[in-house]
Amino acid sequence: MALCGDLQRVFEIGPVFRAENSNTNRHLCEFTGLDLEMELKNHYFEVLDLIGELMVFMFKNMKTRYARELSVINEQYPFEEFKCADPVFKLNFREGIKLLTEAGYKQSEFEDLTTETEKALGKIVKEKHDTDFYMLYGYPINARPFYTMLDPHDPRFTNSYDFFMRGEEITSGAQRIHDPEILAKRAAECGIPVETIKDYINSFKYGTPAHGGAGFGLERIVKFYCNLLNIRKTSLFPRDPVRLTP
Repeated sequence: MALCGDLQRVFEIGPVFRAENSNTNRHLCEFTGLDLEMELKNHYFEVLDLIGELMVFMFKNMKTRYARELSVINEQYPFEEFKCADPVFKLNFREGIKLLTEAGYKQSEFEDLTTETEKALGKIVKEKHDTDFYMLYGYPINARPFYTMLDPHDPRFTNSYDFFMRGEEITSGAQRIHDPEILAKRAAECGIPVETIKDYINSFKYGTPAHGGAGFGLERIVKFYCNLLNIRKTSLFPRDPVRLTP
């Protein structure tokens, strides 16, 4: 909505609270969110490229600026050095499904990846391209929320993407639908009462540029960079569905 006010790029770092009963080694109920949204000029790959350059810059500088801290972690929780190709490797979702099929995995191109196939694809990419970080784009429509822009060439798929570290997802993002009529139509198709999100939809009626973005969890990035077994190791006071104090 901030882009409606002609803010071409919006960045935010702040606390995120997640009210879901996710008891896994990569989910927290409270974490630090790194969010960005930006205007597009021609194609949603502009978002992928900006995030890719940002992450490569961050990964490279972590090795030099925080070498001492990383060595301390490595002494207690040994991990292999994180590898990141520059530029970041992009993989189309359907091409990723072909790689999984060739490796003997059963995964439909019209369904979201499972944890198993997600990790398997990460291993395949690491073997073929020697990188722990890559982008997967063009997810099927039923794997994305209503506000995701559809692929203009094949509406069964979307202008969306995930980023992966060591074979596991660290963020999901997409080009957002900026046309209020299409947005209302997609909400209705997904069973969402349009009246309940009217303020959101109405904001786009003033005119909004094509845009996209993503939201990262800082703790999850640290978890996978240092290849820690549990995300709770990355937070001083981790909050999960069964821990509120201390």
